[in-house]
Amino acid sequence: MPEIVGVVERLWRYPVKSAGGELLDSVEVEGRGLVGDRLYAVRDGAGKLGSGKNTRRFRRVDGLLRLSARLGPRIDVPELFDPLGMPVPDPDPFLRAYLEQEDVALAREDAVSHFDELPVSVLTTATLDWVAREVPSAVVDERRFRPNVLLRTPPGTPPFGEDGWFGREGRVKGGVRLAFARASVRCAMVGAAQPGLPHAPEILKAVAHERDGELGALATVARPGLLRVGDVLALA
Repeated sequence: MPEIVGVVERLWRYPVKSAGGELLDSVEVEGRGLVGDRLYAVRDGAGKLGSGKNTRRFRRVDGLLRLSARLGPRIDVPELFDPLGMPVPDPDPFLRAYLEQEDVALAREDAVSHFDELPVSVLTTATLDWVAREVPSAVVDERRFRPNVLLRTPPGTPPFGEDGWFGREGRVKGGVRLAFARASVRCAMVGAAQPGLPHAPEILKAVAHERDGELGALATVARPGLLRVGDVLALA
């Protein structure tokens, strides 16, 4: 029998990597992930992508979280919004002035993936509630962890249930199937300031101390399909 693990409470898409995202009622999920998710990124002259950390592919660019993006009528073209929520008519000149970097531009994904790890991230309310209890001094919100899916778990569900999903397939009736693979490794971005959420480095300290820096679940897409708020997620 399938094991029901929760109900989709919120769906998030992030059209521009490391910028704020948009809430959705439903979304098509393709092999790459949620349609349009992280399709664009701020790319510098060396080809590195704006992120919350420095790696071979990424360059830490502070301030991106204060921006937000959504997909416009043309599903593959993002609309960018400034820290006050005002639309940005011409993203590239704005980004160069706002970030004080002359070599940046908004770029569509090509050969280099914009995803940090795997394409779909899921976080349960039970795990998010643990963070709130563990770090009472911080304003805790799922936006800190940038999940695609916030899953409402039944009352009394212990935190970190996501750890038991790895190697299993999550399914919604008549819709998408997700192959859960591993936990998501967290960085300083979970404590970075963004609209409505002040700087809170103590969040990463708690996750690093109790969870070795890992929280939530990452998945690949086993079968494309539609994902909706209110869908029941069950493990095969």
